[in-house]
Amino acid sequence: MKPGILLFLLVAILSGCNKETTPAAGIERPALTMVVGSAATDGGNTYSGEIRARHEAQLGFRIGGKIAERLVDAGARVRAGQALMRLDPGDAGLQLSSAEAQHRLAEADAQRYRELRGKGFVSQAALDAKEAALKAASAQAGLARNQSGYTTLRADRAGVVAALFAEAGQVVAAGQPVLRLAQDGGREVAIALPESHLSNLEVGASAEITLPAAGDYAAPLAGRLRELSPAADPASRTYAARVALLQPGPEVALGMTARVRFAASKKSGGLLIPLSAIFQQGKQAAVWIVAADRTVSLRPVQVAAYRDDGAVIAGGLAAGERIVSNGVHRLAAGEKIRIIESGSAQ
Repeated sequence: MKPGILLFLLVAILSGCNKETTPAAGIERPALTMVVGSAATDGGNTYSGEIRARHEAQLGFRIGGKIAERLVDAGARVRAGQALMRLDPGDAGLQLSSAEAQHRLAEADAQRYRELRGKGFVSQAALDAKEAALKAASAQAGLARNQSGYTTLRADRAGVVAALFAEAGQVVAAGQPVLRLAQDGGREVAIALPESHLSNLEVGASAEITLPAAGDYAAPLAGRLRELSPAADPASRTYAARVALLQPGPEVALGMTARVRFAASKKSGGLLIPLSAIFQQGKQAAVWIVAADRTVSLRPVQVAAYRDDGAVIAGGLAAGERIVSNGVHRLAAGEKIRIIESGSAQ
């Protein structure tokens, strides 16, 4: 091949590679868009939780030993003072017998020394020693009597056995939890809140609680945020919260799944848009506005907060306007697009 022809082909190839890949005239670039909707508040967030008792206690024996008998099952309703579990009483019974025998011996010695002191045969110091030994033996007998009573675990309040942690035949230590008792009274929903939602919630906030088990047409129950943990869980990085049911009905059972929706907060005004709709120009955030003729223009906006579920816009955008929700870095001002609907803001 002649050198002149080769040079001509090379120039043609390089010229083709340098052409920009812009849309051809008359071809509209498809783009995901959305219509900006209502004010962004935490009222749009729903949290799943579990029905729990207001007061729960993990019960355990005050002494160690082998569990001889379990008297209740999980879910059983118990009354105050009812026996729940029993330990093998053998060792405690032997200790009680030994302590009572020592107490009887000390009482007899003290009585004999009182008579001898009355006749002047022993000193007052000797009698005082026997009286002290009697008090010590009496205290030891009382302690052994109490220890023998501790072999039976009883409910201190009426409630429901929520969980069992030990079975008959198991050896447990003193204070080791063997069951959890949910006391009668108030009912609550235990939920976990992400840190991005904490700023718009405070203790006492109103809430609506729905129970999936009650059906789709059941009226929501009124609730109130009673407790909010000041520290995040180290594993989930969420904050534990308790929402109290103001008037729990008989249909509210322990362990049920519940959904909590908080009332709108005045501290969280703004418009919520997806994070993918933000076009960052240095330190200035902007969005692409879609006009009636489907052309786009860039408009600066004021971002009040960045959250997990989107960005809260405090200014520069009005409800009802259409914006590009994805692919914002591929557009140019004045470009005409083909609208692809991606939903509306919440």
